[in-house]
Amino acid sequence: MSWENPSKEKLKEILESTKTIAVVGLSDNPERTSYQISKKMQENGYRIIPVNPTVVEVLGEKAYASLQDIPEEFDLINVFRRPEYLPEIAKDATMTNAKVFWAQQGIVNEEAYHYLKEHDFTVIMDLCIKVVHSVLVK
Repeated sequence: MSWENPSKEKLKEILESTKTIAVVGLSDNPERTSYQISKKMQENGYRIIPVNPTVVEVLGEKAYASLQDIPEEFDLINVFRRPEYLPEIAKDATMTNAKVFWAQQGIVNEEAYHYLKEHDFTVIMDLCIKVVHSVLVK
């Protein structure tokens, strides 16, 4: 494995300092994992910004077609897309103010990981943000 997630301490620090999460691939279908996890994070006090060109609104928030279309700052990018899409999303991420890129459980792409690290990102892969939050943030 040529990628490594941050320590538990760093993950806790990230989640405690994050206020706004841009969620790439957020579905408006309540049956989808992206919706359920984002809803739980919203209930835990995070502002969720949906990034999905096929929806207008999710969880009461206006959706945007891409990360670059979001007119405000956000702290963290949470990704619910298949691994082969991560390099393109990583390139988009580097054109934003965010410095944390979180690929959900089961999602790993080493090309995207190394690209983001070269651009001073903190990169988390193959971890569920909701699970990490429930374990580390009280």
